[in-house]
Amino acid sequence: MIQNKLFSYFHNQPFFERWRRNFWRYPDLLMAAKATIVMAAVAIPLEIAGLSFFAVTLALGVLAGALSETDDHPRGRVKSLVMKVVSFGISSLSVELLRPWPVILGLGLGLSTIVFILAGGMGERYRGVTFGAILIGIYAMIGAEISPAWYWQPILLPGGALIYGLISLMLLVYRPYRLLDEQLARGFIALSKYLDQKSGLFPSDKQQQRDIRGKLALLNVEMVNILERIKEVLNSYRDAGGNDERLRLRFQYFMILQGLHERAASTHERYDLLSSETENVEVVDIAGHTLHELSHAAEKFAESLLTGIEFHNPSSLKWVVEALAVKVDQLALEETHPLRLLVSNLIRASVAFERLNEPPTHSYLPRLSRDDRSLWQRFRSQLTFQHPRMRYAIRLALCFWIGFFVSEYFKIDKGEWIVLTILFVLQPNYSATRRRLFQRVLGTISGIVAGVLIVKLLTIPGQVLLMLAAAFFFFAWLKRQYSVSVVFITIFVLCAFNLISSRGVPVMLPRLIDTLVGAFLALGIVRFLWPQWQYKRLPGLLSAALQKNIAYLRSILNEYESGVAGDDFDYRIARREAHQADNALALAWQDMQAEPRKYSKFRQKAFKLTHLNHALLSFISAFGAHREQDHPTNMQMLSTGKEMLRIFDLELSVEQRLRDISMIVQQLQKLLQSELKPVDRQQFILLYNIADIERQLLLERNKPV
Repeated sequence: MIQNKLFSYFHNQPFFERWRRNFWRYPDLLMAAKATIVMAAVAIPLEIAGLSFFAVTLALGVLAGALSETDDHPRGRVKSLVMKVVSFGISSLSVELLRPWPVILGLGLGLSTIVFILAGGMGERYRGVTFGAILIGIYAMIGAEISPAWYWQPILLPGGALIYGLISLMLLVYRPYRLLDEQLARGFIALSKYLDQKSGLFPSDKQQQRDIRGKLALLNVEMVNILERIKEVLNSYRDAGGNDERLRLRFQYFMILQGLHERAASTHERYDLLSSETENVEVVDIAGHTLHELSHAAEKFAESLLTGIEFHNPSSLKWVVEALAVKVDQLALEETHPLRLLVSNLIRASVAFERLNEPPTHSYLPRLSRDDRSLWQRFRSQLTFQHPRMRYAIRLALCFWIGFFVSEYFKIDKGEWIVLTILFVLQPNYSATRRRLFQRVLGTISGIVAGVLIVKLLTIPGQVLLMLAAAFFFFAWLKRQYSVSVVFITIFVLCAFNLISSRGVPVMLPRLIDTLVGAFLALGIVRFLWPQWQYKRLPGLLSAALQKNIAYLRSILNEYESGVAGDDFDYRIARREAHQADNALALAWQDMQAEPRKYSKFRQKAFKLTHLNHALLSFISAFGAHREQDHPTNMQMLSTGKEMLRIFDLELSVEQRLRDISMIVQQLQKLLQSELKPVDRQQFILLYNIADIERQLLLERNKPV
């Protein structure tokens, strides 16, 4: 009774409430705190007992377990935890048993890496587990010579992962929808950043528009990737047999988020043209404020998901939307003016935020796309040299073999760090590997300098606390800034070795040398072994993006013709695939910035193509955002749209397609000069924008470099 009263008293205090909100608000810090607390629970008692090796090895198991944790329903977490403990045990035991035969150990390391990487391609659950198994194997190699007996690492490393996994699972069972809320919150935060960046277009000139659109293309990559992760987590909850009101509500949040993303990605007119018209300046400026307020609303809803505080649509959003509508009416603009379409889109977006407080409208869960292939079919599909994951697996295995040979041949002290560095630095393509190399080297040097200076001043208890603090900040920065996280993991390793053998400081110079060797081996492998320069992929990526955009347009025309379906599954699939293809093109352009200078002549063309394709997707998104209508569809509009589809469906040359689409642009120009109903004119304007940007895209594609 007394305990309940005390809890109720403190729970209702403003300070406690603020602390509780801040505690749940930051998922990355929560994860860092969880992993660090588990490390402290297993390491501190053993360190007090003088069992430093056991304390540090268990902590490494916790570290690997946290790094390989997957986003899954509690039942799925149980399966992944079992697989994780078994694979960690096999990996560490194999290292201990094969240590007397370095050649066999090295061969097994490479072959098992290929198998693990391909197994990780079967799904997100397996990707985390298999990465952890490779990491544990390397940890076992590093700790083998200081292990009291051959069986301790195969017990302690999986044991640390098991302890962390059980505690994490208990927390997830306590709040089963917390994981889903975190993913949805990340989605609304990504939407907030996209909307805030887009607000800079109102007003803007042509150069500003170009710069902002480049940033928007990359923010769209983040947005679409998060939507994909949310979809996977929702499917895992559905597979677990859930269909209660709480899950239906989160499905509804996801559907609203997708709709808001489509509206955010929409473009109704070139914003530099709208901004240049004097009479539009005030409306354009208010539109920018509206986007900023929508961004704020998305951020507030993300906070509501994380903290459990009830969401209320910001009053400032309602005021600015009302002011925008009044100002447009005062200008007495035509019903077909692009500003009216823009304002209509912004008003509908604000209404969507109001729907977030409504209960689920259906008793069923909307369909979401999924990979229905069996595990064997997914694994077998990668067994071709053309598959990027197979190439990455072979590169990683070869690089491991080279690093392991260098370590053994030259008898390098702690040469296993070379292999560990390769694991973290080597990425599927050159540009990502190059970025990771500089981050890893810079972070390691900074960590060594800072760590050595601090460790020399600390006692054993102080080093334990520093190790735990370094682990916390490593996890806190891991997803935000990799180079900063490397600083802290280097300090963690320094403290760990100092606790085990008082060799933390002396081993830092060899660690730096090993890091440099491993990093440049990784860069060399990806530079000279099937590099797949992005400029070579550009034509294929552009063709794929154009085809996905056309499929997206086809699904929109189908909905204009037959009406918006209750479960618009095919439409959502087409929209998602169009955004994924656009992302692939944007990432190729980004990666080209880090590729060798001799390919720089392709960068400008890649930027133009990426910019035009993203503009095309934005115009199609605007066409789709206005598909919900209460009047009959204009049949001539449908006929023109289908003619555009026909042009790209046929096996025509680029020149023939360019001639045909140019004719459609001219026809639409003439049609817009005739008498049309206001709503029909709006649709034809949107269709004209799509046809014209397709024409520009084909023109740019046909130009020589």
